[in-house]
Amino acid sequence: MPLNFKSYDTENFYDELIDSSGVPRPGARILVERIESLPDGDIIARQKAAEAAMYNMGITFTVYGSEEGTEKIWPFDIVPRIVQARDWEYIERGLKQRIHALNLFLDDIYHEQKILKDKAIPADIILSASSFRPQCVGLDVPNGIWCHITGTDLVRDSDGQIYVLEDNLRCPSGVSYVLENRQVLKRTLPLAFEASRVRAVDDYPARLLETLQYLAPDHLSSPTVVVLTPGMYNSAYFEHSFLAQQMGVELVEGSDLVVMDGFVHMRTTRGFQRVDVIYRRIDDDFIDPLAFRADSVLGVPGLMDVYRNGRVALANAPGTGIADDKAVYSYLPQIVKYYLGEDMILPNVPTYICADKKDRDYVLANLDKLVVKATNESGGYGMLVGPHSTKAQQAEFAELIRKSPRNYIAQPTLSLSRAPVLVDDHFEGRHIDLRPYILYGRDIYVLPGGLTRVALKKGSLVVNSSQGGGSKDTWVLS
Repeated sequence: MPLNFKSYDTENFYDELIDSSGVPRPGARILVERIESLPDGDIIARQKAAEAAMYNMGITFTVYGSEEGTEKIWPFDIVPRIVQARDWEYIERGLKQRIHALNLFLDDIYHEQKILKDKAIPADIILSASSFRPQCVGLDVPNGIWCHITGTDLVRDSDGQIYVLEDNLRCPSGVSYVLENRQVLKRTLPLAFEASRVRAVDDYPARLLETLQYLAPDHLSSPTVVVLTPGMYNSAYFEHSFLAQQMGVELVEGSDLVVMDGFVHMRTTRGFQRVDVIYRRIDDDFIDPLAFRADSVLGVPGLMDVYRNGRVALANAPGTGIADDKAVYSYLPQIVKYYLGEDMILPNVPTYICADKKDRDYVLANLDKLVVKATNESGGYGMLVGPHSTKAQQAEFAELIRKSPRNYIAQPTLSLSRAPVLVDDHFEGRHIDLRPYILYGRDIYVLPGGLTRVALKKGSLVVNSSQGGGSKDTWVLS
């Protein structure tokens, strides 16, 4: 019997594909009808074909932990997530506003700090953050842009409202999987894809290259751009090499670059070649042992001096981590209002700041109901999901919060929206989020779609690939 959605149970969650009465949402009808029209076993065969394609294309990520540096094939579900044009227009406006405000905030924080002097947000929240970089104070970045590539995580709650869960302005990863997911799914469900009038994502590498070239010093007509990677053992190395290849630029490690005569040069088989723009996929701490961690062997000694003198551009700028600190995140409504004079379009998830005594007391009394996050961790690490935690885990986090309250925030446990995934021979709902990618060059561009991450473990709210999550293609409809 062919697979269908008639027995699919949304279980009172907001489902992105099927509404609570079991009817496909607007824009999803073509996809649902196409899947239901396939012969018995066909969708399962297509899922296996998609997984084989991922394997053959070498689409991998690395999990750190007990099996140090275990490389895995990217988990992928064949049923795409559909975003209506109206929803996307709202998301796009909200993201452009947010990135504009965060960029003004970064420039202010590393220059006059007016927002702190005017007491619009607490100064100690900024100055006590480990991601605030004194080395960047007074730094004039190319074209005044600090955050060139951003990945912002969005979730939808049970009431249908879309929230920003967190911002990623340091070295956001995952866009390569967006592009590869699309290539695989266009071949796997070609008729449904074409009939649904899905907006393209294929031009992202060209737009990324254009953004990077815009930063080049001296307004060079054909600047040399490179992607700087920590190396093949990094969890996102597949993406580093993929983006370099797609842009037609060199992939380099720190040992391939050297500072000479006040410029950065790349070692080549024909001698040294000047480098003008570095898309760095290395954290601040490691990019220059003379400016940050002295024990780093991944970076380029003297790079920050060349950058400070305007002779090389870095994307993203060092110091941007202060804008994705999870305690700073909670002040985004004030930041948007301060710099733009506007109310925030995309709301934050309500957030309790453990540095505030009143908030901290509430968090400590309600650990079993809240999600607690370390302010500078990512990838699902340093996190307590209260309703799914043990008393021992709650006691451990209570101690961590008391020891270092600045390092923790807490949020209500959202009822994350779900989407169908293929499980054996039927569909089941799994929780999802969405990470759109934003480029800031001559203007602000939002890639129509992004990485839909899915918690493949039943009942799990953690979508990160490092914690057992996978992904779907994201169809933004025209």
